[in-house]
Amino acid sequence: MEIFKKERVFNTQKDLKAVVQDFSDYLTNNNWKVQSNVQDNKAILQAQKAGILRDIIAADRALTFTFEKQDDGIHVHVGVGKLLQNLGVTAIEALFLSEIFIVVDVPEIAWTDHVEKQLMQQLQQIAQ
Repeated sequence: MEIFKKERVFNTQKDLKAVVQDFSDYLTNNNWKVQSNVQDNKAILQAQKAGILRDIIAADRALTFTFEKQDDGIHVHVGVGKLLQNLGVTAIEALFLSEIFIVVDVPEIAWTDHVEKQLMQQLQQIAQ
């Protein structure tokens, strides 16, 4: 089974918390439901696009971004994952160690890939 997950490294010395907050603000301002948790050099952010069709088809799915600040910049993994309840109190280490990404249906793959590319471009601008 293939898991749809991509990694990018943003060569930046910006504070991880600031990058995640700015990205969260961008998503919220563009009608995404967002939850995030930042601890030390790791963070996770889940974003779900609102809409009746999305609510019917994929109520438990969200784009999931995991962030890790390292010496060479911020490493970001993105994929489709199960929407986690109460992400704010979930331990980040447990999320990084467990598989949170899931396979999506073929029609959703195209939508996810398109949106993912747009959001990663925006994240790159934020991280600069």
